[in-house]
Amino acid sequence: MDSARGRGEALLLTIATTYVPATDLGYLLHKNPSGHHTAELSAGIAHVIFPVAAEDRCEAAVLLDIDPVGLVRRGRPDQAQFSLARYVSDRPYAASSLMSVAIGRLFATALSGRSKERPALAATPLPLEIGLPVVPCRGGATLLRRLFGPLGYDITAEPLALDEHFPEWGDSQYLAVTLTGTLTIREALEHLYVLLPVLDDDKHYWVGGDEVGKLLRRGGQWLAEHPDRDLIARRYLRHDRRLTTDALRRLTADEAADPERDDAASDAAEEAAERSVGLHDQRIAAVVAVIAASGASRVLDLGCGSGKLIAALLKLGHIQQVTGMDVAQHALGAAAAALHLDEMSPRARGRVELLHGSLTYADERLRGFDAAAMVEVIEHLDAPKLEAFELSVFGFARPRLVVVTTPNAEYNALFDGLPPGAFRHPDHRFEWTRAQFGDWAAAVAGRYGYEVTVAGIGPEDPAAGCPSQLAVFRR
Repeated sequence: MDSARGRGEALLLTIATTYVPATDLGYLLHKNPSGHHTAELSAGIAHVIFPVAAEDRCEAAVLLDIDPVGLVRRGRPDQAQFSLARYVSDRPYAASSLMSVAIGRLFATALSGRSKERPALAATPLPLEIGLPVVPCRGGATLLRRLFGPLGYDITAEPLALDEHFPEWGDSQYLAVTLTGTLTIREALEHLYVLLPVLDDDKHYWVGGDEVGKLLRRGGQWLAEHPDRDLIARRYLRHDRRLTTDALRRLTADEAADPERDDAASDAAEEAAERSVGLHDQRIAAVVAVIAASGASRVLDLGCGSGKLIAALLKLGHIQQVTGMDVAQHALGAAAAALHLDEMSPRARGRVELLHGSLTYADERLRGFDAAAMVEVIEHLDAPKLEAFELSVFGFARPRLVVVTTPNAEYNALFDGLPPGAFRHPDHRFEWTRAQFGDWAAAVAGRYGYEVTVAGIGPEDPAAGCPSQLAVFRR
């Protein structure tokens, strides 16, 4: 390590894992832990070394050796021409857009999610610890948590003093940050690549149309579902309104294909299949009855769709707040229209809130509620998202009551017009039998400290059971 830092490089990023064998981190980053690796940047050199490379812990460190004069010569054409302002810069000493560029150069293959020697491991979430000793953050620790919290990280942030010799001067805009979480190397690198320049809000280079492509390529689905995607796009693109509008348009263009999207045509087909037993109304009534009996006053409707459960809950006098969240903007628009939000009195309007977001991300806005309901939502999630949903709702938000409904696959044979083996909705990723649902519910309750009861909803067939099934989690 001394040889790599002999010229005064700044250590700005560490990535560590305790996965065993931890030295497999080298395969994932495509860097031999025993070597010293470099990449040329436009204004300097980036280094990677491994100060720790043991069986139970491995740590990669990224150091930047930046030439301040070269940075000015290759900098943005819109930078101030005042000479001192151009040459006095924090770029060599803080993890910002230069670190983002370094990540792209040093870990290009890892960013693609590939590993020739460990292909399965590259797709496996690992315990990771990311250290950022100096991060410029315009918005402070609050913004840092808004950006990284929904992505599943535990966050430690300590403000750095303007001058440690003069504590009365107060804190600077810089933070010492540690991020811990279980995720793939690709995901961690993508998050850093996009969000470090967003925290800083001042890229060191000119931003043009190609930056939209970079944002979409590295942001992918996680950005489209992030609660602060608009802010991220705006800051990443240096507040260029044209580029930001283009990026957000392209991010939301795929919303129709999202597993959580409330597709009107498909929903209509599902409702038609279930109409003969009046299942939709019975589901809403069953969920409302459980919530009413619990005494909950603040309730979440996750995957709220067009707001039918919200409307039913607002009829309960003791309900103080109902918050609906959906990943699809058009669903929230439909809910707002169906609930007539623009016609409500101020008092009534204060009882309801609609949020754009994904239930598969840890979101601070979801904390502090008494109850949460997911009505016919989980079957739209594929396996990785289902696990993320469990962690987000039961592990992070942790309401004292969680109510989940999902179709009973055994009952499908009794629906006219539904082909054998077909799902009720084309976007369903699965439909569980009663035994499968019971096993899942018991496992989730055990992992997160809840007690659970499972029941049926709708008319009961002696062999197939009820058409829908209900799990009530309490802690």
